[in-house]
Amino acid sequence: MSTPAARTASVRRATSESTIDLELNLDGSGVSRIDTSVPFFDHLLTAFAKHSLTDLTVTATGDTHIDAHHTVEDTAIVLGQAIRQALGDKAGISRYGDALVPLDEALAQAVVDISGRPYLVHTGEPAGYEFHLIGGHFTGALVRHTFEAIAFHAGITVHVNVVSGRDPHHIAEAEYKAFARAFRQAKALDPLVSGIPSTKGAL
Repeated sequence: MSTPAARTASVRRATSESTIDLELNLDGSGVSRIDTSVPFFDHLLTAFAKHSLTDLTVTATGDTHIDAHHTVEDTAIVLGQAIRQALGDKAGISRYGDALVPLDEALAQAVVDISGRPYLVHTGEPAGYEFHLIGGHFTGALVRHTFEAIAFHAGITVHVNVVSGRDPHHIAEAEYKAFARAFRQAKALDPLVSGIPSTKGAL
């Protein structure tokens, strides 16, 4: 019996705005070492790793003296690229995942399809949420923006809906944990799946 190929990836991205080094293992235990120089984003990525059972190492530096946007966006791009690389031909995966996650008063749902088609539907954040500063200089708008970058570069369909919530920190964390749990289901190797789970024969 052959040993399954390691579902790992290592990606580096360097621009005039940021430098990102990222390694991941989709079949890990949720161990992470995250240093993006944006503490609240470190918190979200740590939660993603833990709850998706993805080992994740990220080192990022950038022009955060201007704004957190470039470093956060570029890190999300690299995470998406690494996910796509590590998934390989997607043979044997469950493909779909769905999770509903609470964090105190906040409740978020995420649905993931590892489809090969990048798409994001993101709804339910309270009016004005995008303007909130969380953890100093991470704005609420970056939550949606990071999901866009991950979905586009990983080639996955992601639906995230905030069902309820008041505290900006809780809302963002619930969204990331829901995404992590849904992704965990979707990336899982299913012993009942033979080959690629698509009638087209490719994802």
